[in-house]
Amino acid sequence: MKTYSQKPSEVTRVWHLIDATDISLGRLSTVAARLLIGKDKPTVTAHTDGGDYVIIINADKVGITGGKEEKKVYYNHSGYPGGLRARQLKDVSNVEALSKAIRGMLPVNKLRDGRLARLKIYADENHTHNPQKPVVYEIKRNK
Repeated sequence: MKTYSQKPSEVTRVWHLIDATDISLGRLSTVAARLLIGKDKPTVTAHTDGGDYVIIINADKVGITGGKEEKKVYYNHSGYPGGLRARQLKDVSNVEALSKAIRGMLPVNKLRDGRLARLKIYADENHTHNPQKPVVYEIKRNK
């Protein structure tokens, strides 16, 4: 039996709609990253991008647990002396925090930018992807 290797022409993509209301940031990020990579598909191949589209709505209502608002810090540096900037999670929008978390869970290779281009995050429930007929993806909610 020969090993199957997916070709880019054989990829079929599905649109998934995830409601982020009361779902923890980490759980939502891992689910979105798995969908973007295509890990749950039987045709997953490491060197081709066979993942799906992911639409996340209500990102402002995502659950942040464990006191991360105060503890989690995002750093960036301008490259100049004294150019280090630190921001806490409470100072960053939930859309940006979710985007950074999902980006961090994707493998660092040439397929990463294409996968991130298929990620759509909206702060409220309004999105413009109804013609694509997204499938609602259910995730267990926090109590």
